[in-house]
Amino acid sequence: MSKRDYYDVLGVSRDADESALKSAYRKLAMKNHPDRNPDDEEAAERFREATEAYEVLKDSQKRAAYDRMGHAAFDNAAGGGFGGGFGGGGFADIFDQMFSEFSRGAGGAQPDHGGNDLRHDLNISLEEAFSGVQRDINVTVPVGCDECSGSGSAAGAQPRNCGTCGGSGRVRAQQGFFAVERTCHSCQGMGQVITDPCGTCGGEGRVRQSKMLSVSVPAGVDSGNRIRLSGKGEAGFRGGPPGDLYIFISVDPHPILVRDGADILTRIPVPMATAALGGSIDVPTVEGRMARLTIESGTQSGRRFRMRGKGMPVLRRNTRGDQIVEVQVETPTNLTKKQKDLLKQFGEAGGTSPETDSFLKRARRIWADDS
Repeated sequence: MSKRDYYDVLGVSRDADESALKSAYRKLAMKNHPDRNPDDEEAAERFREATEAYEVLKDSQKRAAYDRMGHAAFDNAAGGGFGGGFGGGGFADIFDQMFSEFSRGAGGAQPDHGGNDLRHDLNISLEEAFSGVQRDINVTVPVGCDECSGSGSAAGAQPRNCGTCGGSGRVRAQQGFFAVERTCHSCQGMGQVITDPCGTCGGEGRVRQSKMLSVSVPAGVDSGNRIRLSGKGEAGFRGGPPGDLYIFISVDPHPILVRDGADILTRIPVPMATAALGGSIDVPTVEGRMARLTIESGTQSGRRFRMRGKGMPVLRRNTRGDQIVEVQVETPTNLTKKQKDLLKQFGEAGGTSPETDSFLKRARRIWADDS
């Protein structure tokens, strides 16, 4: 029985593009697949015929040969043509086409053998976060093997095509309707295997090595910020591109300054006399210098003063936060007799204590309401 023309089988014109071929085959395969038509020999034959036609026409080289010579182009193919291997794989091929981007990418690309990205934690002080700092770090990472230039093969040796995948780097396993492609376990997707491995790296193309790197930490960084060093991560497998190294910043706590975003918070003890009479106090700043802050007379404990532009720089912006100074009025201790007498005279002379007076008024109002 002579074979039908492949274009007629799929119902497409001879100039049909890949999309038209795929659409026509998908419809025929879904309609005639044996699992949808059990015990229907005619449907099974139509399915086999459509699959054979599509396998030839979707391949540009096979299609060109078929257009020149017809079925005679494949009469001497191993196994007696294309009819022997299609019975179980056609339905799966529909889903390979529909979901190919998930299994092997739209162009059948090999898997990425680039190196992994790596992480290094770096602790800096608040002062270093304020001004920025250049730090040298020592990291141990896989780097390209110098002995074999990253190829994995000994000098003069050449890899051979993988016998498991035939050099494609992928293997296909049939699972019911679906044909699932996976990275070849024998060659890790490289398509080639090392027959004479390099004695230094054992065929991997990389070795672990300690190296010193310089890290430029910009002013204004905070805990959790990261700095990317491109190409400084793990070397790729057998000459693959290297990954990146990410420096994760952690700013150490400061003994007297507390960071809140771009602002700096400080609690400053103030003598009772200064808080009562007013005056000025010295405030430590993140710049490493003391700044003068004027305290108004009658300042109460817990009051906050804002020092504009004395906080942290904002990362990659020409601006700074503020420093917030919270005053803690300090009660004197270890008084001399003379000091005690003076305080007694001060108390007897009266005066205004706004917080005390306000509290007593509220308390009396509560008691009056309860009576």
